[in-house]
Amino acid sequence: QLRLVESGGGLVQPGGSLRLSCAGSGGALETSAIGWFRQAPGKEREQIACITSQEYTYYADSVKDRFAISRDNAKNTATLQLTSLSLGDTAVYYCAANQWYYCSDQWRTWGQGTRVTVSS
Repeated sequence: QLRLVESGGGLVQPGGSLRLSCAGSGGALETSAIGWFRQAPGKEREQIACITSQEYTYYADSVKDRFAISRDNAKNTATLQLTSLSLGDTAVYYCAANQWYYCSDQWRTWGQGTRVTVSS
């Protein structure tokens, strides 16, 4: 059974950068689209990025041009590079594997999340 584990979160100053990783085990990610989501305190979870199995990428307007999603099928991982971070990016970040090779709304497996705190 596929399991996802996120890492790379932490405390960063405004304007800083972080690199989040999503590692898969117990199954291959290469046939699934991979999404990144975040949930800020008191807010609903939002999808911020997605990469298809063919590496087409999609971003929410709130992170476009600041965040970059990528994948390495050989390593069974996905990555989210966060740059130009602001206070509003503070949240728990989750990765998820889609049921399909494209970015549908059917997410079959979720990680436990990694916390990103942007603070001066």
